[in-house]
Amino acid sequence: RIGSAVTMRQIELAPLVRERYAGLAQGAEVVGSFQIRNLATVVGNVCNAAPSADTAPGLIALGAKVRIAGPEGRRTLTVERFMTGPGQNALEPGEFVSAIQVPVPPPRTGSAYVRHTIREAMDIAVVGVGAAVTLEPRTGACKEIRIVLGAVAPTPLRSAEAESILRGQILTPELIKRAGEAAAEEARPISDVRASAGFRRELVRVLTRRMVA
Repeated sequence: RIGSAVTMRQIELAPLVRERYAGLAQGAEVVGSFQIRNLATVVGNVCNAAPSADTAPGLIALGAKVRIAGPEGRRTLTVERFMTGPGQNALEPGEFVSAIQVPVPPPRTGSAYVRHTIREAMDIAVVGVGAAVTLEPRTGACKEIRIVLGAVAPTPLRSAEAESILRGQILTPELIKRAGEAAAEEARPISDVRASAGFRRELVRVLTRRMVA
């Protein structure tokens, strides 16, 4: 449970988070500068609802939910349903996010997040990719997988086709390559001053392969 006042720096450094929720820790550690991470919160990053939010792909890949409180009571939404558009979220008037709940990962689960930026720090993602993979203990096949693309659609985007290629399969290099191609096709990037749509698709292709591996 990540309370609404928990900072990026706390998440970045927490041993339990780094061990069990690496995809979230890796997203938190690239936000802004040390000074910003000592003030910025994970809940704030999600409520801001930028398509490039660095903690969102890791949280969605890990199945996180937003806990909401307000005058009508309490409710819960998945992070992917909570972020409704660029700078837009599902909060109603008078509501606030009290916490983010991240499930305990099943055994043999790993997660990772990476972004590409023009500068090393103090920049926003041109593309970000988060993934969480759970392997079957007996066979080593992919039991469950979530691949989430950031900054290539109005909200962080689950790559359902790429996931379906890998789910239930032994994760061979060829299959992982196919998943990267599928993720690139599913992405809906735009061209802007930061990158062309074509370059963003290529980044999705490459970074998806890396994060699954």
